[in-house]
Amino acid sequence: MKTVKCEICDADIQGEDIDAWFKAAFAHWTAEHADIMKQMEGKPKEEGEKWMAEAKKRFDAA
Repeated sequence: MKTVKCEICDADIQGEDIDAWFKAAFAHWTAEHADIMKQMEGKPKEEGEKWMAEAKKRFDAA
């Protein structure tokens, strides 16, 4: 199990693998950072892919 801090509020988000971690991160962001999630709607796909690549780097380093 790996733990990566949320880059907004420093909450611990855990997952066995990147997919499980992403599901947990998505649930956290939806519940705790809905305003930011709303701002992300309609952004180019490349921005989401860039965020995911950076998140994977943080997960792999944990």
